[in-house]
Amino acid sequence: MKVVLLQDVKGTGKKGEIVNVSDGYGRNYLFPRKLAKEADAQAINELKNAEQSRQHKIAVETAQAEADKKRIEGQTLVMTAKAGQGGRLFGSVTGKEIAGELKKKYGIDVDKRKIVLDTDIRAFGTYNCEVKLYTGVSASIKVMVQEEQ
Repeated sequence: MKVVLLQDVKGTGKKGEIVNVSDGYGRNYLFPRKLAKEADAQAINELKNAEQSRQHKIAVETAQAEADKKRIEGQTLVMTAKAGQGGRLFGSVTGKEIAGELKKKYGIDVDKRKIVLDTDIRAFGTYNCEVKLYTGVSASIKVMVQEEQ
């Protein structure tokens, strides 16, 4: 019997797969627990439509990430911070602050965990930074830290 799995089933397959199972396993275990449904024409068609929808969503998000990359690639973000003696900052400039500056200046919403710094920013100067916009799409920017007036 061919069934479409509605959830991951250990030893049988992953969600969304069409698999061959014995009649008793399907009727007595998978169907009562809502783990699978019979692979009729409607179920197969729904599965294909869901896959096409997922592929389209991935294509749209990748295109948006590429457009954002073109806007910010090679740009320099200027940030200000308070400092003590010797040019040392009070604390450091974090990924959260860089993400906030990207949102304010370019309107690009980036998760703070997607910002990769070469080193901690604890002094004034210019630092390289990588912003991961999407899977396989990342942009290099510079962060210039200046003293607050």
